[in-house]
Amino acid sequence: MSLAADLLRVTLGFLAVVLALVVAALVCAAVATRLIAWRVEARYPPADRSVAVDGGRIAYLEDGPGEGARATVVLLHGASANAYDPMEGVGRSLARAGYRVIAFDRPGYGNSDRLAGSEAATPAFQGRALGQALDRLGAGKVILLGHSWSGALALRMALDRPEQVRGLVLVAPVAVPFPPRPLPWWANLALKPPVTWLLTHTVAVPLGLAYLPSVARSVFRPEAPVENYVAASRAPLILRPESALANIQDLAGLPGALAEQAPHYGTIRVPSVIVAGGADPVVQTELQADPLGRAMPHARRVVLPGAGHMLTYTAAEALIREVDGLTAADEITPARRAPE
Repeated sequence: MSLAADLLRVTLGFLAVVLALVVAALVCAAVATRLIAWRVEARYPPADRSVAVDGGRIAYLEDGPGEGARATVVLLHGASANAYDPMEGVGRSLARAGYRVIAFDRPGYGNSDRLAGSEAATPAFQGRALGQALDRLGAGKVILLGHSWSGALALRMALDRPEQVRGLVLVAPVAVPFPPRPLPWWANLALKPPVTWLLTHTVAVPLGLAYLPSVARSVFRPEAPVENYVAASRAPLILRPESALANIQDLAGLPGALAEQAPHYGTIRVPSVIVAGGADPVVQTELQADPLGRAMPHARRVVLPGAGHMLTYTAAEALIREVDGLTAADEITPARRAPE
C-alpha cells in the first residue's frame, strides 16, 4: 500500500511539474505575442481611410485619377495578407494606367474590424460587407480582381450582387471544392474554437515570425521572390492574434463555402477572365482554374507557362491587359470618386 501511494505521489508530482512548465511556456509565448503585435503595429500604422459598414469599419487604400478614370478596379487580397499586398503589386500600375483602384482590408485583416467574429469567415459575409462599403464609397459598377482565397470572394459577390459587378479578374483563384482529405488528429484539435483562440494568442505568432521570410519566398516559387516584398506588402500585419485568428477561421470555413457556391458559377454572366500560373504550387491550376473554367464556359482562361502563385507581382502587366480587355468589351463609363 505504501509503495502504491509513493508511486501515485511521484506521478502526480511529475504531472504537476509538466503542467507548470506548459503554463509557463504559454505565458512566455503570450507575452512574446503581444510584444510582436506591438512592434508590428508601431512599424505599420493604420491606413488613413476607412468606411463604416454594419458592425464596424472597413479600411481601404485608393489610388488613381479622381475624375475621368477608365473604370474602378477593386482589389481583393488572399489569405494571410492585407490591402497593401495587391496594391503594391498590380494596383499602383493600374492606377498609372488610368484606373481608379480601391484595395480593401478584408474583415479582420490589416486595419479592418472583424465585424462578426467567426461568422465573418465566409465569402458570402465578406461580400456583403465589402459590397456595402462600395455602395457607401459611391463606386458604382466595378471590376473585381480577386487573388487566391478572394477568387471565391469575387465570385460570391458576382453571384449575390451582379448589379454591382461589371467584370471579374480571377487570379490564381480558389473557387471549387478541394478533393476530400482527412486531417490528422492534431489539426482537428487545433481547429476547435477554444484551442484555435489559445494558439493564436500564444505560440502561433512567434512561430509565424520565425517562418515569415521563408514563407514569403515560397509563395513566389518557382519564380524568384520580389525584392522587399515583405515590407512593401506589410505581410507582418498577420502577426497579430486577431488577424491570425481571422485567417485560420477563413481557411477552415472555405471548403464548406465552396461546396455551397460552386454549383452556381454557371449563372454568372458578367465578363470574366481566369488567370493562373502554369507552375503554381500553392493553388494548383489543374485543381482550381481548370474546373472553374469548365464551370464558367463563357470566361476567358489564361494560363501563364512557368508562372507561380504571386501573379499580382510577377505578371502585373498581363493582368492590366486583361483589365483593359474587360473595360473595352463592356464599355465601362468613367468612374467618379466619392466625396471625402
